[in-house]
Amino acid sequence: MNSLYGYAAEFDDPGKLVEATRAVVDAGYRKFEAYTPYPLLELEEVLPGMNPIPAMVFVAGVLGALTAWGMQSGIAVFDFPINVGGRPLYSWPSFVPITFELTVLFAAGAAFFGLLAICGFPLIHHPIFNLPEFARASNDRFFLCIEARDRKFYPEETSDFLAKFEPLAIWEIDKD
Repeated sequence: MNSLYGYAAEFDDPGKLVEATRAVVDAGYRKFEAYTPYPLLELEEVLPGMNPIPAMVFVAGVLGALTAWGMQSGIAVFDFPINVGGRPLYSWPSFVPITFELTVLFAAGAAFFGLLAICGFPLIHHPIFNLPEFARASNDRFFLCIEARDRKFYPEETSDFLAKFEPLAIWEIDKD
């Protein structure tokens, strides 16, 4: 038995996709996705939400810098205090390269793993790939898919709502 993933509307005009997406947002839908063969700046302005990746990268970078600085300070001053050539135990200029490297390492790790987590990877197979017509999404078609897990999703009403925008077709997407 197949269960419903959502409805996808197929458009041949990017303007219609942007108009439909704007109406979907205004109607209160939150679990939907737009697929285009090339970036649409108008669509980016319409889509809700904030990108959490920059904040995650910044916090991880600061955490990396604090970890490196604290680790080096603790080792140089408390754990292994060796006076070499009369330099002070807490010699901060020598801490800068390692601090920079650990900042970059933590930030890059946060960007990589954060993006994987947000995108839901590793996703072996996405249900929209069950739609044969979706192959044209990388060439000349525009798709708007409203997922069944949205709190406002009701099959009949959602299909009728998408039909108001005169898409080329409305497709029912199964999970399996």
